[in-house]
Amino acid sequence: MSERIHFDDQIARNKRKSVFLMVIIFGVIIALGYVISYAFSPIYFSMIMIIAVIFSIGYVLISYYNSDKIALASVGAKEAKRSEYKQYYDAVEGLTIASGTPMPKLYVMNSEQINAFASGRNPKNSVICVTIGALKKLDKNELEGVLAHELSHISNFDIRFMTLTAVMVGMISIISQIFLRSFQFKNNDNKDNKLGGIFVLVGIVLAILAPIAVYFVQMAISRKREFTADATAVKITRYPVGLIRALKKIKEENKPEKKVNKAVAPLFFSDPFVNLTSTHPPIQKRIEVLERM
Repeated sequence: MSERIHFDDQIARNKRKSVFLMVIIFGVIIALGYVISYAFSPIYFSMIMIIAVIFSIGYVLISYYNSDKIALASVGAKEAKRSEYKQYYDAVEGLTIASGTPMPKLYVMNSEQINAFASGRNPKNSVICVTIGALKKLDKNELEGVLAHELSHISNFDIRFMTLTAVMVGMISIISQIFLRSFQFKNNDNKDNKLGGIFVLVGIVLAILAPIAVYFVQMAISRKREFTADATAVKITRYPVGLIRALKKIKEENKPEKKVNKAVAPLFFSDPFVNLTSTHPPIQKRIEVLERM
C-alpha cells in the first residue's frame, strides 16, 4: 500500500523543489558570466548583462501587469454574469471564504473542453476563467476542485513566481545570443592564448546548451507549481475526490484545444496540448498523488 501524503507536506515539498530549480537557473547565469568574463573581459560581460536585464525585465513586466488581459483576449473570454452563471459564482464565493482569498473577476470561455485558468499579478487583481465545457460536464464537487486549484495559483502568487522565472530564462537566452553573435566583432588580440581559447570553446557550448537546459528547468518548475496547486486545493476543499474525478473526466476526453495559444497554455488547469515539453505533470501522475492524500 502506498504511503499517505499530507497536503501540507506536499505543498512544502514542491515549494522547496521550485526554489531549488530556480537556484539552478541562477547558477547557469553565474556560470555563463564566469566563462564569458574569461573568454572576453569582465567589462564585456557587464555590458551584456545590462542589455539582457533591460530587455528581459522590460518585456516580462509588460506581460506581468497585463497578463490577465492578454490571457482573456487570446481565448476570446467573456465576463460571466451572476444571473447566468449562479452556480459558478456561488462555488467561487464559497471557496474564497474558505481560503481567505479576495473574490476574483469571473469569465467564461466558449469551449467544450473541460478546462480553466487563473491569471493576475496578485490576489486583489486576479481573474478566473472556465470553459463552457467545464460548467456543463462537471458536478458541484468536481467544479469546486478545479476552481480551488485555480484559486491556489492566485493565493500562492504563482504568476509572480513564474514571471521571475521567465525573467531569468530570458536573460540567459539574450546573454547566449549576444555572446554567440559577438564573435564576428571579437578582437583576436584579446585573451589570445590557450586558456582564453578553452574558455571561448566552453562559452560557445554553454551558450548553445544553456537556453535549452533552462527551458526544461522552467517546465519542471511549472509542473511543481501544478502539484502545489492540487495539494492546496485539497487543503481548501478537504475533498480530493472532486478534483480526482475532474481530472479523470479530462483524461477520458484527451482532446487538444485548438483555440488556445501556446503562450498561455501554462495558465490552464490541464495542458491543452500533449507533448514532451508539457508545462503540466501527466494527468495520471496528478491523480495518483491526490489518491494518496
